[in-house]
Amino acid sequence: MTKIRELKVGEWLPEVKLPPVSRLDLIKYAGASGDYNPIHTIDEEAKKAGLPGIIAHGMWTMGNLAKLFTPYYEEGFVQDYSVRFKSMVFLNDVVTLKATVKEKEDRALRFDVAAVNQDGKEVVKGEVVFSIY
Repeated sequence: MTKIRELKVGEWLPEVKLPPVSRLDLIKYAGASGDYNPIHTIDEEAKKAGLPGIIAHGMWTMGNLAKLFTPYYEEGFVQDYSVRFKSMVFLNDVVTLKATVKEKEDRALRFDVAAVNQDGKEVVKGEVVFSIY
């Protein structure tokens, strides 16, 4: 495995492909986060809200993006993290997580990050600053 500090601008971390989003994933996340909005767990409530079905919590997707950096925590830490939610994630969607080095300084790397669904549509886009110890 390449050390994160050795990456150059334009290079990327290995992509992470999540398993299909399950109802159980969203129920567990609701419990962990305290976000019990029924559009995330109950089909009828999502449809009443005008959605085609239940949607994943945006923060569930954002939290999963951090998985890109967990193999590198011995080298440093996520210092800053910001995202923009661009589209909804639905039940059974397969989300792929991506990170590309945007800038490199002495002790930090700035990454463009994205979560992309199975149709290639960005659902979350953002930036991560990873600081080297």
